[in-house]
Amino acid sequence: MSSDLKVVASASGVSRIFRGGASEVRALDDVSFFLHEGKTLALVGESGSGKTTAARILLGLDTPSAGSVEILGQTLGTLKHEQMRLLRRQIQVVQQDPFSQLNRRHSVQRIIQGPLLAFNVGDKESRKKKVIELLEAVGLEKEHLRRRPHELSGGQCQRVAIARALALDPKIVVLDEAVSALDVSVRAQVLNLLRKLQQERGLTYLFITHDLGVAHYVADEIAVMFRGRIVERGTREDVFKNSQHHYTIGLLASVPLANPQAVKSNKEQVQSLPSPADGDACLYRTRCAVGLNRPDCKSTALTLTKGTSTHSWLCHSPQGS
Repeated sequence: MSSDLKVVASASGVSRIFRGGASEVRALDDVSFFLHEGKTLALVGESGSGKTTAARILLGLDTPSAGSVEILGQTLGTLKHEQMRLLRRQIQVVQQDPFSQLNRRHSVQRIIQGPLLAFNVGDKESRKKKVIELLEAVGLEKEHLRRRPHELSGGQCQRVAIARALALDPKIVVLDEAVSALDVSVRAQVLNLLRKLQQERGLTYLFITHDLGVAHYVADEIAVMFRGRIVERGTREDVFKNSQHHYTIGLLASVPLANPQAVKSNKEQVQSLPSPADGDACLYRTRCAVGLNRPDCKSTALTLTKGTSTHSWLCHSPQGS
């Protein structure tokens, strides 16, 4: 990714530790990433890898235990209440479940104009005009204005959620598994819509997903997460055509293939791997055929290796070394 692109948001050395009594869970461990203006960064990983925690911290819904987050030149944690409130206009979110994120008692019109009312934007007439414009932008009609969520399909509800997220003309949109609950055909339509809106409005996306196929379709850059750390990051081409970390390679091998026997073989391979072990320098060591036989993977701290200006990984023995 070109260094000339403007960085609109960044996380630097972010960690998040959840404590309960004598135990603690390190949800994020020294995580850093950048969002480039008009581009999409996909955070990819299995459940529990820390993707959603990273998104919540970027949104200001959670506070990091260490590190810093900067959005549009402003550092979170240093802002006063009103400054943070104004910044929220510039970063919005679309969540996973298309039904639960919408108030079932409200009409589509009221749902979409909610952010406009909250920030006292425009008058009644201009707000209705804005709502109709947003409805058309996401592929819905005026007839949907009076409908309520239970009268809409899952795909239509997600389009309403997207319209609501765009009501304040934000610069950044966080999409947290935004298509994973949709049928495959509807998912493709919503992904195409998101790409169209990005091109038309110059939006920057942080796309949280466990689906590598979705990441390949929407992302300009990909960061692969495992147990709270980014283990590999790069452009889409870097990650898919020249992946270096063994976890990334395992994820790619687990993508369903056209050959049923190949799918079965991949699943058996993944399921037979042992669970990660705490205390190892590389938390992926016990899943890695290479790492199991390397003492440094158990005892030597990992540092980020840069293969190119766009591609880096966290591994003592990357693919091809």
